[in-house]
Amino acid sequence: MKLQFLLVRYLANLQFAVALLLTIASFSVIGSIIEQDQTQEFYRNAYSQPWFGIFNDTLILRLGLDHIFRTWWFISLLILFGTSLTCCTFLQQLPILRSARQFKFYKARQNFKRLPFNTKTDAITNGSLITSLKSKDYQIFQGFKGVYAHKGIIGRISPIIVHFSMVLILLGTILASTSGFVAQEFIPKTEVFYIQNILNNNVNSYVPQISGRVNDFWITYTENQSIKQFYTDLSILDKNGKELKRETIYVNHPMRYAGLTFYQTDWAIIGLRAKFENSLPYQIPIIKSTKNIWLSWLPKDVNNKNMTEQPSGYTLLNTTLRGTSAVYDQNGTLVGEGEINEPLPGNTNIQLCDYITATGIQIKSDPGIPVIYVGFLLLLVSIVLSYLSYSQIWLTQQGNQTILGGMTNRSKIKFEFEMLNLILQFQKV
Repeated sequence: MKLQFLLVRYLANLQFAVALLLTIASFSVIGSIIEQDQTQEFYRNAYSQPWFGIFNDTLILRLGLDHIFRTWWFISLLILFGTSLTCCTFLQQLPILRSARQFKFYKARQNFKRLPFNTKTDAITNGSLITSLKSKDYQIFQGFKGVYAHKGIIGRISPIIVHFSMVLILLGTILASTSGFVAQEFIPKTEVFYIQNILNNNVNSYVPQISGRVNDFWITYTENQSIKQFYTDLSILDKNGKELKRETIYVNHPMRYAGLTFYQTDWAIIGLRAKFENSLPYQIPIIKSTKNIWLSWLPKDVNNKNMTEQPSGYTLLNTTLRGTSAVYDQNGTLVGEGEINEPLPGNTNIQLCDYITATGIQIKSDPGIPVIYVGFLLLLVSIVLSYLSYSQIWLTQQGNQTILGGMTNRSKIKFEFEMLNLILQFQKV
């Protein structure tokens, strides 16, 4: 039992807690500098030369520095720091609060001399004294030895709230590190999708079996033809295909549903629809794509509707969704610009109908976020409460004089003025 008590006291030690905090902060800085959750090939290329002469690809992968915030030792540090804060709360902060709620009366002059502010004045009646202190929001206790008053005791709760909020933040961080997932889906317009392409998951990750549908996708442009914003009309469906929620998402405006967050991240052209003479539209695939450049190919001969065994045709180049495509012949010569629902330049038998687009949606689940938000909210509350001064006043009668003393934990000059005004008010009475 004694060993356990010594262990708890060591965990509650301020120096130990500060050392843990600095250790966690140091590894967090390293995790912010070293790219996280990349492939092994990336680290072999990026850290083939040791960083600061220490961190090479082998060390990074062996110690888990490529995913610091999900390693067992980093989570252990968070648990140990949370345990230290909890022990400190019960062994130090709660006894301080309990002591602040207890009061005692001072009678001897020696007790008053030990107070930061002490003086004596002419005898004061208890009635006028209590009235003056109550007007200043003091809570008053009377005894045969004198009077004790205090105010701002709620400010003594702020350290406890700080500890509790930090424990919540640590708990939320651990939840984020051990649960949740990140998925990335590329979905063609009007298609139904499921959460399948998981990029990052954890030991306690749960992927819900829900489906969604991309109802529409479009892009808006600025006056200089650059992309202003891109939008996805997104629906969440139940297992019977019934729509549960529908919302238009765009960059920095995600949709949230059942603990999942759907972010608009990317887009692409995956094909074209074209008509040959008066036939039904055919889907023309993209044969090559790079960043914001998409190439596709159309045959010249409208009789070859299967688009096979045809050496000559047109190459279409697209860079936007504004409805125009640059058309090149088999020699690479620019023929003109083809527009949606208009005949192709150089071949009136071919008509471009529409773009087949796909929207990139990132789906993220992080159950630790609400806990972290609550922790930071309580931390803000504790900061406000910490500015409230905890002030104490003692008075006692000795002969024809009143001895007065007091102390406060902050705003000491303001407290001295308050005490002086109190004495002046008594002297006028």
